Amino acid sequence: MTFTQKHLLGIEPLHPIEIAAVLDLADTYVDLNRRSDKRSDTLAGLTQINMFFENSTRTQASFELAGKRLGADVMNMAMQASSIKKGETLIDTALTLNAMHPDLLVVRHPHSGAVNLLAEKVNCAVLNAGDGKHEHPTQALLDALTIRRAKGRLHRLNIAICGDIAHSRVARSNIILLGKMENRIRLVGPPTLMPVQIDQFGVEVYDDMAEGLKDVDVVMMLRLQRERMDGGFIPSEREYYHRYGLDAEKLAHAKDDAIVMHPGPMNRGVEIDGTIADDINRSVIQEQVEMGVAVRMAAMDLLARNLRASREEKGVMA
Repeated sequence: MTFTQKHLLGIEPLHPIEIAAVLDLADTYVDLNRRSDKRSDTLAGLTQINMFFENSTRTQASFELAGKRLGADVMNMAMQASSIKKGETLIDTALTLNAMHPDLLVVRHPHSGAVNLLAEKVNCAVLNAGDGKHEHPTQALLDALTIRRAKGRLHRLNIAICGDIAHSRVARSNIILLGKMENRIRLVGPPTLMPVQIDQFGVEVYDDMAEGLKDVDVVMMLRLQRERMDGGFIPSEREYYHRYGLDAEKLAHAKDDAIVMHPGPMNRGVEIDGTIADDINRSVIQEQVEMGVAVRMAAMDLLARNLRASREEKGVMA
């Protein structure tokens, strides 16, 4: 397989063939995860440390499960009670971790670029589990796998990403990935929730859901990220739902076989109607969760292969 990365810090450095390599391997892990015996020894003898400086349920659980199913020794560090709170710098934390000789380091951090900084200071593979408003690469990869399995392809699709684009690292990673794979991308939402310099993203922009969803193959809803807002981005949640929340009336403008996605956690009745979210004929939200474990297994597997190869070249025991 063609995957040459030392770390997985974002989608931007990945070539389309590397994206395909992750997804192809993840397909095999979907099959493994559906067996009664889900164990593998792919990462046996390796240590995985999960460092989440932001609260997370889905992503942290998914990475932990992925590592354990591959046979790694997995440790979760409670960063809310860590030495960072006592004044230790991120670089000092990195040096301390390095002395423990981890092999895989999974990091979520509230500041954009913090994961890249850590990757420069450690001698192991680093996976970005979300950094500020920058990127969330494994979420984009699991979304891509979900789309590919539902639609049979990952190119030349019309895909609408709707809602709080400005504050979403998920949106940014998906725009990059889906653009690399030759899809037509529409961003739909209020102007106050669009990033600055949106014209440089190579996307179409709509502030009307009916126009934005017309004849699309995929409708990707985003969470309204109140915690990243500091002012009047929307008049009210009720008004936001009326104009931009996905319901049956708005979804009717998409293709009849369009799939509905959401990275979670969902605010039902704000971004999406609960009936749509639970519609087994349209919603692939639960499939996204399942694909997340498989994609993270694939990403760690590929990075571990490169790590072992690099250590063998240097004469270091893997």
